[in-house]
Amino acid sequence: MSTSSVLYDVPGPRARLRNNVLTLVSAVVILGIGYIVVRGLADKGQFAGKLWEPFLRGDVWANQIIPGLLATVQAAALSAVLALIFGMVFGLGRLSDHAWIRVPSGWVVEFFRAIPLLLLIFFVQFFPATASGYTVNVPAFAAVVIGLTLYNGSVLAEVFRAGILAVPRGQSEAGYAIGLRKGGVMRLILLPQATTAMMPAIVSQMVVLLKDTALGWVIAYEELLNFGLKQIPANFGNLIPSAIVISLVYIAINLVLGYVAIRLERRSRRSRRTPAGPVAAPAAAGVGGATPGSGME
Repeated sequence: MSTSSVLYDVPGPRARLRNNVLTLVSAVVILGIGYIVVRGLADKGQFAGKLWEPFLRGDVWANQIIPGLLATVQAAALSAVLALIFGMVFGLGRLSDHAWIRVPSGWVVEFFRAIPLLLLIFFVQFFPATASGYTVNVPAFAAVVIGLTLYNGSVLAEVFRAGILAVPRGQSEAGYAIGLRKGGVMRLILLPQATTAMMPAIVSQMVVLLKDTALGWVIAYEELLNFGLKQIPANFGNLIPSAIVISLVYIAINLVLGYVAIRLERRSRRSRRTPAGPVAAPAAAGVGGATPGSGME
């Protein structure tokens, strides 16, 4: 059997040596940068015990970090559920055979994908009062959740559409051949197979959504970043240590989310075999409406 793959050639001795040298050089450069950063922080006194002491106190965690973490998780969880519903509805809408459903769905998805999330949050909070002329107070929590839902739901709509289109055309044709209608083909054949292909992209977008809850800081939503970069440093004067600790908390949350997602994906792949390949999350907003996919024909 040939030692080459259909995707790449197996590296030879020279290529392996070159790769090892590049890996070593990259590691040395990264360690050097890390040393410079740590040395700079040490010279500025950022590792002084008094700056890190607040994070050893139970009252700081109980009254500030934990409440901020809970607020972050609450906003992220509700936004994730709503964004998944939004994405499924408009993703299927973009695959409709009917132009009066497909075209408006495409406009909605492209519109909200094209607007920066921060502007969406500002718009949701301040537009009602400005447009009506009355005092309308939109809670910061609601503004954050609606903004996250509209933006991430639009991205997920493209993920759902791409996942369904990734299922080979023969799968839907087989469904029609045994007498299933469009709804049955979608529910029983296309969506179950597409879910496995969509899982990595969906999880990736959920991680982005979780991190984007930090944008609530600018409208005074008291989430984790608000406590970590505003309230705790205001009380203890430890901005850099606080930023490091809050970053570690975010990293821990995302690692847990990634681990759970990997387990779900492996379990899904064991219980369901699909010919559809993995789907990547769309990188940027596109232009124009979508055409109906083969899965809905």
